[in-house]
Amino acid sequence: MIFHSAFEYAYLWLPFIGFVVGFFGSLTGGGGGFIFIPLLTILFGVAPHVAIGSSLAATLPICLAGAYGHYKKKNLDLRIGLIFAAGGILGALVGAGITRFLTGRQLRIAFGIYSILIAITMYAGHRKDQKNTANGDGPQELTLASKYSRSTLFGILSGIITATFGTSGSAPILAGLMSIRMPLKLVLGTSLVVVFVNTCSALGAHLLVGQVDLTLVLFLACGSIIGALLGPRLLANIKVEKAEGKVRVWYALGMIVSGILMIVL
Repeated sequence: MIFHSAFEYAYLWLPFIGFVVGFFGSLTGGGGGFIFIPLLTILFGVAPHVAIGSSLAATLPICLAGAYGHYKKKNLDLRIGLIFAAGGILGALVGAGITRFLTGRQLRIAFGIYSILIAITMYAGHRKDQKNTANGDGPQELTLASKYSRSTLFGILSGIITATFGTSGSAPILAGLMSIRMPLKLVLGTSLVVVFVNTCSALGAHLLVGQVDLTLVLFLACGSIIGALLGPRLLANIKVEKAEGKVRVWYALGMIVSGILMIVL
């Protein structure tokens, strides 16, 4: 269901929040839905079911603008992206059904637990990469069948996460793209394409079983589109490979903090 909530002066902060999330979402390939939900529920008191649907809708312009910017910079692998997206559609249909059986409090706790588990997985992967580099081990070359099977599996997982929690599902997407030895800049651009398809699928399902507040979406989108267009431009001028490890660690730390807040508040 789509509706408009009454205007509140606190909503004037939403375009700024949208700009920041859109900028970093397009810069990191994450879309930004992960950040919208705790902000809407904790800072603005939005009901979790409404926050999920509204977050999905607000993520769409970030994905579109960000993917377009990455396309212009040739940071996309469309074939792999479509394989991920096909799995994501299937996963999104499953995830949307899950939300019908959970209360708002249960959704918050489940989202918090998911955030902490993904953060731990990301940090463990970072430590493993550091050990492999120290031992002089090079990356193992994967067969085409292995790349496609991993892409499908991670795509399904990302779709389930997207529809269940209203996030971009970018954590399994990024993990999957990195696991097939894709260069980091291609990972970031391709991820946004997958996030866009996942979000469309999940949003379509949530329009039937959930709620979308267009007032929140419009205020967030005002800033997020601008931020999403600027992200790929900055990325073209920096050597992201050198900063990848630090970004992964700080991102994981932020997910842990956010997850704890969702559980205890």
